Amino acid sequence: MIDQTFAYAYTGLAALPVAMQLALAAGAPLGRYTVGGRYPGRLPPAWRALALVQAALLAAMALTVLDRAGLLGLGLPGWAVWPVLALTLLTTLANLVTPS
Repeated sequence: MIDQTFAYAYTGLAALPVAMQLALAAGAPLGRYTVGGRYPGRLPPAWRALALVQAALLAAMALTVLDRAGLLGLGLPGWAVWPVLALTLLTTLANLVTPS
């Protein structure tokens, strides 16, 4: 089982990019902070839809971590947290080496 403090920290940190992705999906002019700044203002509609998908994926990942910590009763299998943590590590590394 995952420590509850870690689960709360993960969820709190995941809320930041979720908020960013929701703002992008809603049309906020924050494009310069994503996709390498390719769209300096509002994202085009297709990219806004992808931002919504990303927000949902991040929220699902946080729910998986909370469930594994015993804070939710979703009944997800214990192994479900490992792909979440691997994806988090890989995307963090990718974000560190790219301009956006």
